[in-house]
Amino acid sequence: MDRVNFTQMKDGTREEWEFLTEHEIEHNIQGTADRLLESLVDLDESPSPFQITQLGHSVQSATRAWRDGADIDWVVSALLHDIGHIYAPYNHDEYAATILRPFVREQCAWCVQTHGDFQMLYYGHHVGGNQHKRDRFKGHPYFDDCAEFCERWDQASFDPDYDDLPLEFFAPMVREVFARQPYDPAVIRAGEREPLVGAPRG
Repeated sequence: MDRVNFTQMKDGTREEWEFLTEHEIEHNIQGTADRLLESLVDLDESPSPFQITQLGHSVQSATRAWRDGADIDWVVSALLHDIGHIYAPYNHDEYAATILRPFVREQCAWCVQTHGDFQMLYYGHHVGGNQHKRDRFKGHPYFDDCAEFCERWDQASFDPDYDDLPLEFFAPMVREVFARQPYDPAVIRAGEREPLVGAPRG
């Protein structure tokens, strides 16, 4: 079978849906990591008034996480946390979290999803926003993790003189994470926390 015959989903046969499922796994899901890496490169095409590009910011965030001894879930989350800037500028954090959620620890996905509110601490008062927007999450088990994520890796990563690792360094980590079984409870580990900082790496 090369393609299905139906024109409405409700008319599909078991054979057609099994074919589509196999096709999705083989051609779509297995290529997710590479498409995400290509999308990160696309961040360089959007104009950036910062001293570094959005790709530079993403790589620098991941580099800082790596050098802090963070585990692979944290590093990949730091790398992809702003990937939504091209496609969803008004909710880029939720967009990135939606991509990551099936494949990383719940703790990391939550921090990516809410980091936009947490970042308001640094500039909200300059743009007429709520500087303390993140306070609505006080008491959440991952509140301190997101505050540290923003302080250590996100808000600090706009330095053109920082010695970033190249995107290619992180590519195997992205491929490893997105090769996982989606929503595997052993990966998601709902309610569990891992420290952002481990043994420092060079």
